Amino acid sequence: MASVARVLASFCAKKGIALKPHPITIQRSFCDITPNPNPLLAILLKEPSSRIKVLLDSEDSSDLKSLGYSWDALLTSLGSLSPQKAKLVLEWRLEKMLKDNVRDHDSFSELMSLCGNVQSLPLAMRVFTSMEAHGVKPTSSVFNSLIHACLSSGNLMTAQSLFEMMERSEGYKPNSDTYDAFIFVFSNWGNAAAMQAWYSAKKAAGFSADIQTYECMISGFVKGRNYDDADKLFKEMTVSGVMPNIPILDNMLEVLCKWRNFGQVKDFINFVLDGEREISSRMAERLVKFYVEVGTVDDMEDLLVTLMNANQISEILSRVHSAIIGMYAMQDRLDDVEYSVDRMLKQDLSFNSPDDVEKVICSYFRRAAYDRLDVFLEQIKDYYVPRRSTYDLLIAGYRRAGLSEKLDIVIEHMKSTGLS
Repeated sequence: MASVARVLASFCAKKGIALKPHPITIQRSFCDITPNPNPLLAILLKEPSSRIKVLLDSEDSSDLKSLGYSWDALLTSLGSLSPQKAKLVLEWRLEKMLKDNVRDHDSFSELMSLCGNVQSLPLAMRVFTSMEAHGVKPTSSVFNSLIHACLSSGNLMTAQSLFEMMERSEGYKPNSDTYDAFIFVFSNWGNAAAMQAWYSAKKAAGFSADIQTYECMISGFVKGRNYDDADKLFKEMTVSGVMPNIPILDNMLEVLCKWRNFGQVKDFINFVLDGEREISSRMAERLVKFYVEVGTVDDMEDLLVTLMNANQISEILSRVHSAIIGMYAMQDRLDDVEYSVDRMLKQDLSFNSPDDVEKVICSYFRRAAYDRLDVFLEQIKDYYVPRRSTYDLLIAGYRRAGLSEKLDIVIEHMKSTGLS
């Protein structure tokens, strides 16, 4: 009986499909894993390519003992810095697996996925072919890994051909992960129509959507600015009992802010907090910007109380405190500025935005409140490191006011920081 690899090669040849990367490439997204430092990485980068496999074969290197626990992190980092060396590491691992007579599907499946992470479809196909030659029959999981390698290399046509082979098979039918692989790639590309088609196909095949499916779908809709469909899918998800994760909440807040519906944004924040979730840094940044543009300083004060009562982390509270101070400064409400600064510092929080500090400085200059400005600068010196534009602002303000003594002090201080 012909091997799957030969059938695939014949199938692709008849359809004129090349097993080489399509010119479209995939970028890493929120679904990817952030790599962790690996002590072996520096060693591999220093070694010439000709010695990579020799190094990995060495039994004297203690660094190699941890290799098996960090393949993804190692190859993600190495692939971005030296793709050729990453491929050599993968080749070495394949050779070692064959030498050690490894016969479990998971090891081959993992290796093909790693080939996809470094965008090497030919190497993934070599793993697949070696696996079959080694007497290990493919499974749905193995095919999914090969499809991942195709999609990661931008080779959509070969991935679709593999899917068609799975549909016609008896032993490795498409499963939920198969459909998610296509949903994920079209979400990354912002192709909402194709993404929706694969989502519909998944449901028609009898598979329900899970949190990863919803995350990729909603992200794809938001990337394509298809906010209505993102909102519709979010409601479908919550009705079905699937609790949204942070990336989904991030995207849905973006949708509501784009719609500029203040009431809906407030209701959404209450929904997030009622579920005892933390506001993410990305959500806080977008939320503060929205409140500054659409709401009032009183609305921002209400938001601060809400977040404090929900025990949100210091970074989030700092953003809101800082924005409140900036809004008061824009209105030259110096008493409220000073009360808010004192309130923030008593909680041992720092200014999150240099722009808000500079808004306060401008307000003091507009009101010619130079002594109060001195108090403010002294008050925040342990909580804020001035940037070049802050010094420039102070120098220009003191120069216009004719305060030469204060001007000289600022210039000397700027010189001491190396910014002059």
